[in-house]
Amino acid sequence: MGDGVLARLSIDTDLATQVLCGFIHDQTQKAGLPRAVIALSGGIDSALSAALAARALGTENVLAIRMPWRDSAPNSLADADLLIEALGLPALTVEITEMVLPLFERFPQMDRRRRGNIMARQRMIVSYDQSVAWGGLVMGTSNKTEFLLGYSTIYGDSGVALQPIADLYKAQVRQLAAALDLPQSILDKAPSADLWEGQTDEEELGFTYEQVDQVLYLLVDERYVVDEVVEEGFERNFVEDVWRRVKANHYNARLSNRALGHDFLYLRDWVG
Repeated sequence: MGDGVLARLSIDTDLATQVLCGFIHDQTQKAGLPRAVIALSGGIDSALSAALAARALGTENVLAIRMPWRDSAPNSLADADLLIEALGLPALTVEITEMVLPLFERFPQMDRRRRGNIMARQRMIVSYDQSVAWGGLVMGTSNKTEFLLGYSTIYGDSGVALQPIADLYKAQVRQLAAALDLPQSILDKAPSADLWEGQTDEEELGFTYEQVDQVLYLLVDERYVVDEVVEEGFERNFVEDVWRRVKANHYNARLSNRALGHDFLYLRDWVG
């Protein structure tokens, strides 16, 4: 378990860059909007999407929007600024605190999940408003791992015009981001939607991306059944939990032979 599956997740970064930049350029041209708007969080996913868009369209045509909330981690804004400077992107900062607080105050019993969804949707409202003002398509930042697990907000971070990295597992996002020489602080930081203080994706999910990427790759790309994944050395309860999440969230640029919505359809129950 581990090294063998991770090795199979490896991608040709030059080819991936060529395909994804071609996808972005082609789709924006078809839409008649050869510019892009991207919500830049300071994390690796949005950084990679921004870097690909800048290569495809030219840095002057990619508007990076920072949308902090009052409890956002200071390093998130700092890392977003670092990428903006490194790529030379036009940028805008729109504080969302005063936009979402009235709804939070109207329903004070809201838990973190509800608040997080509202913040994600408010950020998408701002993105689409700037899409009109800037004359560009809203660029997505979600990866294949998140889509398969349903780890996104409908009409929030999933509500975009283009999804350039939606066929890349998190491990592949990290590989491509490193190949494109994104800032080291972004490559090293713990993945987080920055929806509340101290929030990390892996703590919220209950497992690491490295673990789940391997299981997802075997189930989806290699078409393994649960028993076969367990035989590779993964714990059965974990594999079954991952597969339940995938089936519940079947909802993209295309790199693999098993792209979501194109080749991978849930036609049978593989658990049991």
